Amino acid sequence: MRLRLAALAGATTVLVAATEIPSPSSGDAANGARLYQACMGCHSIEENDIGPSHRGVVGRSAGTVPGYAYSPAIKGSGLVWTPANLDKWLTDPQVLVPGTKMYFSVSDPRERADIIAFLASQK
Repeated sequence: MRLRLAALAGATTVLVAATEIPSPSSGDAANGARLYQACMGCHSIEENDIGPSHRGVVGRSAGTVPGYAYSPAIKGSGLVWTPANLDKWLTDPQVLVPGTKMYFSVSDPRERADIIAFLASQK
């Protein structure tokens, strides 16, 4: 029994180590620009729309774009849009900030990393 558990634990470790999960900072900005088109139903880089503009979003405090009517949840979140927080946000905004207006999510880690790389290039 112990041998089986040890073998299972070893196999699990190898499987987890072999599964590449990209970091938000390792994305492909060119592919992120293509993927960002799905965001453009609500957002743009330059102007507020249904969602706030994304120019300079990486490094900005959440809920601070002038002229956009944020939810109380996002205004009071205290978040700074770091690549790691953007990754959590794109994974499931309602988990990161319950009560936010945003429901759209991106399930693929590579796509999230690419979108974040694109956003980081939009200073």
